[in-house]
Parts: sequence; structure tokens; C-alpha cells
Amino acid sequence: MKAVIQRVKHAQVVVDREVVGCIDHGLLVYLGIGKGDSKQNLSWLCRKIVKLRVFSDEMGKMNKALDEVGGQLLVVSQFTLLANLRKGNRPSYDDAADPKEAEALYEEALLLFKSMGYSVAAGRFGAHMDVSYMNDGPVTFVLEA
Repeated sequence: MKAVIQRVKHAQVVVDREVVGCIDHGLLVYLGIGKGDSKQNLSWLCRKIVKLRVFSDEMGKMNKALDEVGGQLLVVSQFTLLANLRKGNRPSYDDAADPKEAEALYEEALLLFKSMGYSVAAGRFGAHMDVSYMNDGPVTFVLEA
């Protein structure tokens, strides 16, 4: 399981010219689910994401977590994070989870974030999405579980 986490001033996801998810200040999370990933991996990853102290305090130091700044989450499924680029020029997605399994864990992630009290917006699993955002910093992290 791999997540790319970006601190954003705002972000939105559009599918077929319809905005399906948008946030103001918060975290844009691209989530890639691989073969063998479990609810335990997911739980750890989700809890880690919301506890990351990546927002500036009064002194400008990254010292505040998402809940301390009233931030929101936009979670977008992205199986291409599991691509293997070592051999040849065409990405291999052999490490990505089966779409049905990945969708179930993606939906579980959304529920988990919501159950922790966060405002959560989401992309549409399996759809071609236009994602736009304003990166704040830029501040970007890669987290693997």
C-alpha cells in the first residue's frame, strides 16, 4: 500500500465534467493498493496520515496535524502508484491489487477517515479523473505500509 500525501490550499476531482469531490485547506491523498494489502495496513496508514504534523504553527514550523488546523481530506485511488518501471518502457501493474479488492479497501479508507471525525471528499474509483489542486509549500510525502 502506498500513499502520496500533498498539503494543499484547495483541491478538486472532476469526472465527466462533474465535480465529484473538493476540499479547501487540507491533504490530498493518492492511495495505491497492492496485492496482499490488508485492513491492518490500511488502518495504520490512515491513522498515520491524519497524525502527520505537516501544517505550520505560529512560528512557521511544521508542527500541527490535520485536526489542529481544521483541514479536510481528498482521497483519490491511484493504482499507478504500484507500477513497476524497472524493466522495459511500459509500466507493469502486476503488484496492484485486483480492482474489486482495491475498491473495497479504498471504500474502507474513506469510512475510517470519516469515523475519526474528518471531513472527507473522494474521487471515483476506477474512473478517469481530472484532479486539480494548489500545492501548499510544496509539501509532498510518500508513505508505504
